[in-house]
Amino acid sequence: MRILKITSFLLCLLGIAAHAQDFTIQSPSRSIQLQIRNGEQITYQLFCKKKVVIQPSTLGIEFAKPRILLNSFSVIKVDTSSVAQQWSPVWGEVSSIRNQYREIALTLQDKKGTSTIVKIVFRVFNDGIGFRYEFPNQPSLQHFIVKEEHSQFVVAGNHKTFWIPGDFDSNEYPYNTTRLSEIDALTAATKEPDIAVKSLIGINAVQTPLLMKSDDGLYINLHEAALINYPAMHLLLDKERYTFTSQLTPDAVGNKAYLQTPCKTPWRTIVVSDRAADLLNSKLILNLNEPTAMKTTDWIKPQKFVGMWWEMHVGKANWDLASGKHGANTANVKKYIDFAARYHFDGVLVEGWNQGWEDWFGNWKENVFDFITPYPDYDVNALTAYAKEKGVRLIMHHETSGSATNYERWMDPAFQFMVLHNMNSVKTGYVGRIIPRGEHHDGQWMVNHYQRVVEKAASYKIMIDAHEPVHSTGLHRTYPNWLASEAARGSEFNNAPALGITPEHTTILPFTRLMGGPMDFTPGLFHFKLNQFEPSRKTEVRTTLAKQLALYVTMYSPLQMAADLPENYEKHLDAFQFIVDVPVDWSDTKILEAEPGDYITIARKAKQTGDWFLGAITDENSRVAEWSLDFLSAGKKYEAIIYRDADNSDWQTNPEAYLIEKKIVTGKSKLKIKLAKSGGCAIQIKQVN
Repeated sequence: MRILKITSFLLCLLGIAAHAQDFTIQSPSRSIQLQIRNGEQITYQLFCKKKVVIQPSTLGIEFAKPRILLNSFSVIKVDTSSVAQQWSPVWGEVSSIRNQYREIALTLQDKKGTSTIVKIVFRVFNDGIGFRYEFPNQPSLQHFIVKEEHSQFVVAGNHKTFWIPGDFDSNEYPYNTTRLSEIDALTAATKEPDIAVKSLIGINAVQTPLLMKSDDGLYINLHEAALINYPAMHLLLDKERYTFTSQLTPDAVGNKAYLQTPCKTPWRTIVVSDRAADLLNSKLILNLNEPTAMKTTDWIKPQKFVGMWWEMHVGKANWDLASGKHGANTANVKKYIDFAARYHFDGVLVEGWNQGWEDWFGNWKENVFDFITPYPDYDVNALTAYAKEKGVRLIMHHETSGSATNYERWMDPAFQFMVLHNMNSVKTGYVGRIIPRGEHHDGQWMVNHYQRVVEKAASYKIMIDAHEPVHSTGLHRTYPNWLASEAARGSEFNNAPALGITPEHTTILPFTRLMGGPMDFTPGLFHFKLNQFEPSRKTEVRTTLAKQLALYVTMYSPLQMAADLPENYEKHLDAFQFIVDVPVDWSDTKILEAEPGDYITIARKAKQTGDWFLGAITDENSRVAEWSLDFLSAGKKYEAIIYRDADNSDWQTNPEAYLIEKKIVTGKSKLKIKLAKSGGCAIQIKQVN
């Protein structure tokens, strides 16, 4: 990055106008404009194509020790820079990413006599902004405790909002769609008994990523990037002023963060566009994360896998041996290995393989699991050899039951055990109350724990899939072995007795949770009434089979599970072929149409073969969609294999009805497809030689 001495001429070249202590900064395309004013307090204001996104909003941060409120400053220095570069992710939705922004960094001194120095850095992209607080080395401030961060986001109206309740321990809520003025987090949470741990913040508290749509057509996402050594940010809403204020996750004694200079906070991000599709194309959050420092990454491989995870959710099996239905036994796992090998899947996830599941949940015990001792009916050595013979790897499962301190003691032996048994991927879990006692899933201690785990895993060349973690903030750029996280309501909630997974849920997640990074949603369910093994169950999957296929394209992850049971796939092997064929690593992505809460259609180009795959999903309403295939290479012919809802398909009455059709298409072709209620369409497009 080039740092330039500030002059009026250079500011003009950078699209920055300075008048006294007012600054106006434009994005490289001039579509985004940021105004900063330093008066009694420092404020910022944001515009997109001359429409107001954020009204004047104050910035500040407060310490508990030393007792300082930093919200009134003198500007003592201004640094500016501009960046335009390309970089290639190890894996992702595209093979090359443009990182282009203009930056202004204001070095500020507290005006109230403490002489404390803080730098506020703004980066202005063509699709939004990021800002953060930085604390340089200084004699009067070395170690300090953050009491609260006072970053405001004053929006310009009573926007339509897609939100979940603020909760320091769980983000597995269904989304609510209301006006800002109608947000009531406590009422929403009490309607949802499926979440075991609740640490609710307040009646008007919400989580990020938060999506809003203004009446004048702007789509606005509020979130954070590069969450390192700091608690996760939630938002408190003042309904009367349409003002969100940052609310950091506290620790066991109420403090928010313990820091030592030099240090910096995560970026606060605002992604904005007048096209919903542009939000899904945004790489702003990823660009605000640091490049990886890993010397080699060739061992990091996106993958598809199967496993007996769904058996436990539908009552066919259980995690613990004492239940009499232990799923992770040698014979059963061999069946999954055979199935994975037959259809060229990379791995088999085994849950419930290790002793301790009889006493794992809710007891707040330190050492339920040791992560190396299998149940007596699970021959890990024989299964390792059998999987290797079949060209498949076992995927480890480390459920910590919330005892993060115990897991840290066992990480080295656990990862050594994995390497010994030819395993290179692990699904971690943090169900329950966190040990050390009083810490939250989203607090600074746990944020640092997740980082310690991914760094330790990297030293053993192991990839991570984290469940029940803090929300994702683009750290997969820095740690590309962090393939995916859950961090939202995933497919397992199809078996929840209350709200479950609503038809619109997967049309919202790409605009919210997935803005921070890939999600292990676990799609691919083919059996929809979930009373297959327990007839008294009333739960069901609220989609069609074709929509389940489409989710492999619309719900991006480099780690995808074929979540259902082999016997359910064997009834529909022609449809299962799409799951076999769809890749998990892409060279290009096109958002063909999108409207949060209603529908999404995405086309992606496979990195290895160059084939295109298209996924389209809709909410509870049926619709007729029409898409141009102009993303295909001109002058070439392709075969489109179309997996679509049958004419009589309906998620409530006929979810398993689908049709498979083939047709020749070109870049001039248009496809017109009817999607059923909570339906979908999945298409593979292969070049014809």
